Amino acid sequence: MVISTTDAAAERGAIPRVLSIAGTDPSGGAGTAADTKSITAAGGYAMTVVTSLVAQNTTGVRALHTPPTEFLEQQLSAISDDVTIDAVKTGMLGTVEIVDTVAAFLDVHRPPVVVVDPVMVATSGDRLLAPDAEAAMREFCRRATVITPNTSELAVLCQSDPATTQEQAVEQARRWAAETGTAVVVKTGHLNSQRVDNVWVTPDGTTYTAPAARVETTNTHGTGCSLSSALATRLGAGDTPGNALVWVTDWLHEAIQYGSALNVGKGHGPVDHSHRARRLAEDASAVAWLAPIDPLESPEDLVGSAEPVPEAVVAPGGPWTTALWQASGDIARRIEDADFVAALVDGTLSKSAFESYLGQDAQYLTYYSRALASLAARAVDPEESVWWAQSSQACLVEEAELHRSWLGDRGGAIAGPVTTAYTDFLLARTLGDDYVVGTAAVLPCFWLYAHLGAKVPHVPEDHPYASWLQTYGDPEFVEGTSHTISVVEKAFENASPVGRARAAHAYLTACRHELEFFDQALRV
Repeated sequence: MVISTTDAAAERGAIPRVLSIAGTDPSGGAGTAADTKSITAAGGYAMTVVTSLVAQNTTGVRALHTPPTEFLEQQLSAISDDVTIDAVKTGMLGTVEIVDTVAAFLDVHRPPVVVVDPVMVATSGDRLLAPDAEAAMREFCRRATVITPNTSELAVLCQSDPATTQEQAVEQARRWAAETGTAVVVKTGHLNSQRVDNVWVTPDGTTYTAPAARVETTNTHGTGCSLSSALATRLGAGDTPGNALVWVTDWLHEAIQYGSALNVGKGHGPVDHSHRARRLAEDASAVAWLAPIDPLESPEDLVGSAEPVPEAVVAPGGPWTTALWQASGDIARRIEDADFVAALVDGTLSKSAFESYLGQDAQYLTYYSRALASLAARAVDPEESVWWAQSSQACLVEEAELHRSWLGDRGGAIAGPVTTAYTDFLLARTLGDDYVVGTAAVLPCFWLYAHLGAKVPHVPEDHPYASWLQTYGDPEFVEGTSHTISVVEKAFENASPVGRARAAHAYLTACRHELEFFDQALRV
């Protein structure tokens, strides 16, 4: 019996039930509000117990009210008497009495996962706890599965000066984890560097790094709350520490990246906890991509894009391919602006996303080469037959070698649904339809890659994906694309109006498959 990922999750208990114990934030960016959004985004069911009521917004804190600890006990008792808790995340505890109350609760109702965000020092450097509460927090942290301090809080826990480099912070975390038996996530966002990696440090000194690049933004309110609560959720769902940290880091990077678009507040605004969920919901739409195209008597009959058309870096080969480019303008623009492409070009794309893309691309090339070989067998013109055969061979030899050099022994990816849909489409068009339809279907893989490669600015040698980007800006690839365009132009000239319509539809459909293919690495 084959068990799907969803089935396996259902056997494990499905959606993790995660309790946030923290203060409030009426502006929604931090505290229990951020925790609820983060737990939900990470796939959990969020519950909250409030330690303090905070009158604050994006510009700062105005007032603080701490309810009696007896009421805190009643909240904790009400939840634990009724609900099985898979993970707990603690945030702002504030006083010795609150720390002791929550510690006593955890000693009796210990869930499988406890993530402690030791809220002790603000980003500004201001101390948020009295000295006696700091001592209580040091002891409290020993109860955690993992703690997520900022570099200033890590220094307080270690009773040392704040680290100024990632290496120093990791070394502090190693010492503290070895002493306490509790793992530490080192967050480097407060350090002065373009890399803002998160590093999980185990008590035995093992590390798992989730790479990330800095986003230039002021929308960072509540990032610590969001990271810790999302991490508790992924761990509660059964993820390994390394996988959980990578998922959370990638998700939070996207949330920070799009936080400014929320237009919330005049100060340090919140992150967009729901951006990934909205993006994936849009990607899952079942609406048809294209309507049927009427027979094409002339290039003018092919309706152009309603969006501004990017100038084709590799020029069309005549009126028919000019019409194809104009009709695909909106898709070409979306690919240019795609998050995956932007991150690939500027070097901020995570290694895991790039390797996911490479694994799928390796699978794709196997079938794309067969599609090209089919065109070689069906071409009437001997020169065209040779061209398609040479292109097929290049897929299997040159590009496959590039994949092997990147992936090494990690090249055994299984073709995902996006890849399979695209390759099935290509084989159906090249094996079972008119020659002109097949040529149009394979064209976007040439044209769009060459277009993007030629638009990439000079890639420095230390760029993490330099050799990959340089491949598609290579003059030989651009020249080969231009030749392919001329073959498609000729095929359109010789085709019937009905054949041209089917070919145009195939070209535009393949362009849309290309957009999906790029995006799929950010859906994992």
